[in-house]
Amino acid sequence: MRSFGRRAEPAPAAPAPAAEPPPPEAAIGLPDDAAVRRLRQQVMERVDPVVAADLPPEALRQQLEALVHDVANRGRVEISAREQARVAEELAHDMVGYGPLEPLLQDDSISDIMVNGPNRVFVEVRGRVHLTEVAFRSTAQLNAIAQKMAATVGRRVDESSPLVDCRLPDGSRVNVVFPPLAIDGACISIRKFSRRRVGLRQMAEGGSMSPGLARVLEIAARCRLNVVISGGTGSGKTTMMNAMSRLIDHGERIVTIEDAAELQLQQPHVVRLETRPANLEGRGEITQRDLVKNALRMRPDRIIVGEVRGAEAFDMLQAMNTGHDGSYCTVHANTTRDALIRIENMVQMGQTSLPSRAIRTQIASAVDLIVQIERMRDGGRRVSQVSEVCGLEGEVITMNEVFTFEYLGDDATGRIQGRWTSPGLRPGFFDRLQYFGLGEAWMQALRED
Repeated sequence: MRSFGRRAEPAPAAPAPAAEPPPPEAAIGLPDDAAVRRLRQQVMERVDPVVAADLPPEALRQQLEALVHDVANRGRVEISAREQARVAEELAHDMVGYGPLEPLLQDDSISDIMVNGPNRVFVEVRGRVHLTEVAFRSTAQLNAIAQKMAATVGRRVDESSPLVDCRLPDGSRVNVVFPPLAIDGACISIRKFSRRRVGLRQMAEGGSMSPGLARVLEIAARCRLNVVISGGTGSGKTTMMNAMSRLIDHGERIVTIEDAAELQLQQPHVVRLETRPANLEGRGEITQRDLVKNALRMRPDRIIVGEVRGAEAFDMLQAMNTGHDGSYCTVHANTTRDALIRIENMVQMGQTSLPSRAIRTQIASAVDLIVQIERMRDGGRRVSQVSEVCGLEGEVITMNEVFTFEYLGDDATGRIQGRWTSPGLRPGFFDRLQYFGLGEAWMQALRED
């Protein structure tokens, strides 16, 4: 096994102490006086970063423990073996991970990590937000971790560019707000995604929807209906889109467009496109609208836009209306009706001269279903509405409810109890369902609940 310890003349120290954040445990009971800080610095001076980067994490940790022990003995730093192991672990996390955030990123029970400055780190577990005992040793260390995350995908965050969206290698979505915009130190918001692939059936078993509703969404995917997934921040829109996308035929060519790539499609023929921010000179920006326009020239069977938030809404509607059936997108809205209003407003951002009626006509002819998902007060994420977009009557887009969540009360643990009800109406796209041989299956699914 290669050893990275340097016995000869010390090489220049690895990047400043700012890059030495501890793991969560290190914030509790680990001495942080001048002697321990000196110990960390001396260890880093004896580490060859090139060799260390090639070592497996466990081998790296073991060699760091041996090096910490050796340096502590030579320097007569009086800390226990347990504390030496913690110093080694924090150095390992810093060198090949994200410092004190690394154990949180490895914890599958955590869905969100929210860093509000160096001393306040919150996590969401099963829909509930908790303050942790994790802490950074300084604002400089927190800034270094934020910059390391952005650099992972070739982006930067600093005082001149204090806002950035990026992703980690495991697909986690990251948003960073850097000083001076963040007054109390850099704010990092990390949305993790389960390593376990979640489908509609698993979501139904978990209480996010009923079996009949799951069957309806499965049929919608197989029949190439255009679907808008709507909801608030953290409601589970991306999880829903991933679940529905698993039902897309493996023979179809899919183009995905995102600000920060996070969709996890399993099909063999997927083209993943990601936006690009402007460079230091303010040039070279590639927006979602640019990518949607370009996707139309790539012979896609389906176009999936991770989140529609601007003028690209118009191009997305154009795609849905020009033979790219079965396309999906997400929007931020509180109800299915609000989702239509949001789409109309976003189209007007880029097409100011287009009459409202023309926009509504486009929406009514392009969108088949709107799925509203909500994170409720018990922390559970549930589908609250599924609405069919029927058409245009006068100046108003007409809609029919396919499913609605009906609140019944709370159980003894405070978990919301309810049921999904359906009026059982025959949809306007029934002929399309019949074309795919799933018309009766749709009607049967409406009656299951």
